[in-house]
Amino acid sequence: MQISEVQVSSDIKLRSMVYRPSHPKGTVLFLHGFPESVYAWKAIAESLSRDYEVHAFDWPGYGQSSRPGADRFSYAPKDYAKVLQDYIRASGIDRSKLVIYATDIGALPALLAALEDPQIAREIVVGDFAPFNRPQYMYQSLQGLKSEPSAEAVHAAMNKGRDEILANTFFRGLPEDEHYTLSQEFKDDIAKGWGGDITAADAFYHYYANFTRDQDDFEANMAKLKVPVNVVWGEKDIYIMKEMGVEFANRTHAKLTILPNLGHYPHLQAPDQTAEELRATFRSLDNPTGD
Repeated sequence: MQISEVQVSSDIKLRSMVYRPSHPKGTVLFLHGFPESVYAWKAIAESLSRDYEVHAFDWPGYGQSSRPGADRFSYAPKDYAKVLQDYIRASGIDRSKLVIYATDIGALPALLAALEDPQIAREIVVGDFAPFNRPQYMYQSLQGLKSEPSAEAVHAAMNKGRDEILANTFFRGLPEDEHYTLSQEFKDDIAKGWGGDITAADAFYHYYANFTRDQDDFEANMAKLKVPVNVVWGEKDIYIMKEMGVEFANRTHAKLTILPNLGHYPHLQAPDQTAEELRATFRSLDNPTGD
């Protein structure tokens, strides 16, 4: 494993985590959600790294990546899409062998980037996110972030309630006996990443300030999407209900997999299952007829 910094623009330096086997069968790029960091992917990356080159990076405002002021970087989905394109270019990733796996706030930027660049990847796997402006499918606090004055109140509460968010966000909606273990390394990393002039909550707030605009733009243009998309969704996701995934998959004619008994963070709750889903994705891409 290599942890390094990748300069993708004059204002943005990304912390990246990369695994490079000697003879990779393909490349996976993981895109995290709120309030995560690259360490969300470590267990899955280690499992896949025997056969695949694996990349992950912290979005601006998260982990140890840059946190420019909102006057220089808006943290909007469209800006994250540009960051994604710049990372792929700066890292020299062979896009013809790339599968992008994106969740939560990482998924819409991946799809927006694919609209701009139809050759960005062989396939994009997305899940547990909000491609469309459908507040009725979203958790109450997320609905509140979509417009003022409620957005500023939620924003302030999130900054004040850091410890509660880090303790409980990953388990809401799941019965206690289905709570899973998070590594101490991951917990320490996201707690440390909450500091600075721009916290993870600030980045999330700014993302939502432009979220509806970018959702509407994507919905208006999604018929132009050329990259194959695969949709996975936690059955028990209370943040973004599975009905959002059903609508998106139906309208894009994408394969939809509802993951039984999993919540908003399937990759943390069932990392072995996520790793196997990606192996199956590569098998399907390499042998589309199933022969």
